[in-house]
Amino acid sequence: MTLPYPAKDDSLVLRFWGVRGSTPVSGPENAEFGGNTPCLEIRCGERLFVIDAGSGLGAFGRNCRESLPQDIDLLFSHLHLDHTSGLPFFKPAVLDGARTIHTYCGNLDGASAEDALGRLFSPPLFPVTLDVLPCSFAHHGFRAGEPLTFADGIRVDTILLDHPQGSTGYRFDHGGKRLCVISDIEHGVNWPDPDLCRFVEGADLLVYDGMFTEGEYPCCKGWGHSTWQKGVELAKGAGAKALAIIHLHPCHSDVQLRSVEAEMQAEMPTAFIARERQSIEVGRPLVGLTEPPVLTLARRA
Repeated sequence: MTLPYPAKDDSLVLRFWGVRGSTPVSGPENAEFGGNTPCLEIRCGERLFVIDAGSGLGAFGRNCRESLPQDIDLLFSHLHLDHTSGLPFFKPAVLDGARTIHTYCGNLDGASAEDALGRLFSPPLFPVTLDVLPCSFAHHGFRAGEPLTFADGIRVDTILLDHPQGSTGYRFDHGGKRLCVISDIEHGVNWPDPDLCRFVEGADLLVYDGMFTEGEYPCCKGWGHSTWQKGVELAKGAGAKALAIIHLHPCHSDVQLRSVEAEMQAEMPTAFIARERQSIEVGRPLVGLTEPPVLTLARRA
């Protein structure tokens, strides 16, 4: 595969800083999988992208201060609270007057996140507005389904997902490897969706919203989330090599999630439930700070 942009190396690395949905949780029953809401760090070589600004964004900032560039590209799946609440706590980035945080939002019919974030982070909902922070913000709107092409030539493909007020899925192709992040999404009647199958086709790693069990889903239909079973169906239908489940239900304990993971791996051995701070180099053996399943994410031909 010929790269459409220069890179210092061909590694494609994903690290989970928040994997819960709806609300953060804490306690010993959540120690293994973690309790922060969505935030993913993606490195294409040395090039950084961040997906979502949930409560996990604070931990990312605290632990990665030495590797943060001056310009940070923050890609929102959408703007619900569990995906935005960590933005003012993204230290040291927001406290550095030399840094610019570029936000990208694709679910508002071309509008940027500026107005929505301005309403959220202002009194009486929040004590200060974002413009009092030392950093600069540059807000970019696009329509999900349009590719994003950055100043350095890097391209990230996008797709509109079925979620209340919409959501954006992202695809990263780098060094002959493919990573797809598909959250938040509700599966449809005709599943797997042909357009989504084409979007994630051949992914070395597919990250998917598996918030509900099959028993929970009927009572939560229309809420914009899915199940691990539908994630497995999509992965198999699209020829994805591995599957990571995120947007974990806040009431699902480590014990329950380990049981779900075992059930899922009986159907797809290269599927697993994401753990907070787990790091994956796509195309190399899976590694993490906990004890996740050991598997190899095969390189694309």
